[in-house]
Amino acid sequence: MKEKYYQKRSHNILQGGHMKIIVRLLLAIALTVMLVTPSYAQRNLEEAIVKIYAVYSEYDYDMPWQLSGQSRGVGSGCIISGNKVLTNAHVVADQTFIQVKRAGQAKKYNAAVEVVAHECDLALLKVDDPAFFAGVKPLTLGDLPRMRDKVAVYGFPIGGEELSITEGVVSRVEHTHYSHSGSNLLSCQIDAAINPGNSGGPVIKNEKIVGIAFQGYMYAQSIGYMVPAPVIDHFLKDSADGTYDGIPGIGIVWQAMENPALRAHYQMKEEQTGVLLTYIAPGSTAQGIMQTGDVLLAIEGRPIANDGTIPLRGTERIHFANAVQAKFIGETVRCRLLRGGKIMEVTISLLISTDSTRLVPHTQYDRAPTYYIVGGLVFQPLTQNYLDTWDSMDNVPVHLTNYYYYGKQSEDRKQVIVLTNILADDLTVGYDDFKDHVITEVNGKRISTIADMVKAIEETEGTYHVFTDEWGDQIVLERGKINEAQKMILEKYKIDSARSVDLRGVQ
Repeated sequence: MKEKYYQKRSHNILQGGHMKIIVRLLLAIALTVMLVTPSYAQRNLEEAIVKIYAVYSEYDYDMPWQLSGQSRGVGSGCIISGNKVLTNAHVVADQTFIQVKRAGQAKKYNAAVEVVAHECDLALLKVDDPAFFAGVKPLTLGDLPRMRDKVAVYGFPIGGEELSITEGVVSRVEHTHYSHSGSNLLSCQIDAAINPGNSGGPVIKNEKIVGIAFQGYMYAQSIGYMVPAPVIDHFLKDSADGTYDGIPGIGIVWQAMENPALRAHYQMKEEQTGVLLTYIAPGSTAQGIMQTGDVLLAIEGRPIANDGTIPLRGTERIHFANAVQAKFIGETVRCRLLRGGKIMEVTISLLISTDSTRLVPHTQYDRAPTYYIVGGLVFQPLTQNYLDTWDSMDNVPVHLTNYYYYGKQSEDRKQVIVLTNILADDLTVGYDDFKDHVITEVNGKRISTIADMVKAIEETEGTYHVFTDEWGDQIVLERGKINEAQKMILEKYKIDSARSVDLRGVQ
């Protein structure tokens, strides 16, 4: 979602020895307070905190050829080395215009997105005017904080225009669902207040960035989350060349192995622990090396528990995916497998990003929807963006939510193609009930992607086009009439093109 003390004292005039004694006492008390109650909010860091004003336009996935309108939002950020502004990706997603201003200043400066990483909800902004950075000391990155560490959150939450600083402690270090991207990545839970507008603001410990505030939990009090320093460091190193490659993934689905019978069935010894591989994504680098039914015992030399966790620090444990996500695209990861009772050591090249093998992608940003129109029938690959056109997932047709939650790519299916709209016309009479049906065959050809659908239409020279849904029902259009009516239909509904830009070259 877009997001949009002064204390007066009176003093007595003291003279002579009494004054010296009192001054010494006051100094001693002040020194004691400084030693036992340090301030975690550093006032001298304020000049590096930035308020961000973003104008954005999202696409209307009910009518994917057009934008849904212009909206405005605000967020926070901070200045880091290289004259960059670090913030959340969701603060600037789908942006068309950005301005920034520093804390304590009134002037706004135009800014632009330099690099964005939606999966870890981070972005870097650039400001061309050097005056924006005049006199500021950039913030530097710290380390992953520990539980009960005290931190301060800087930002511009709703309720006022000036900088806000809240303090709290780190209460958890674990993998969390990132609401912006849908990915599960390392995060820290903190009890400092994080409200709309705080997003993108730095979380500070010992004058260094240990996190970036990015989401809160609406059903509980004092629960907020920050993107932790290791994820920020990964993003900054990855994007140092101006291109962001992503957080790697293996492309597997696994099952916990806490049940004794399950463990015995896969010939695990009493002292062995691990997780059962139940799916290997087609096209992933694990394909041909790992197999369903393998037990993943260890990763990068770290034993995996039956619940899928590995040691982190001391008594802390973390999801085993963290060992993969800490690496970069192009690197490798070492895995120990149990197959048929025998231990195997394998190495997997990390060439795909996390979640890239999902059958139904999570929310997509900064890109136009993919669509294809044939005689008034509007087709799209199923995405979370389309599912979000309903008020809640409870209202989405069950067969579509099943694809989103449980669908997996296969060799013959890489996308779910949905008939998302039927534009009223003589050609489409009687087909209204087919809205939101999943199309599996076109002109007798099984389709895996929307590109397959385009080819099946373009390469057919028969009298009719036949679309078959997953339940066997059919839509039939006369090919000759489509050729005559297509231009008129597009003009009637103010549609510039019958296909999205990414399908213009598909024939």
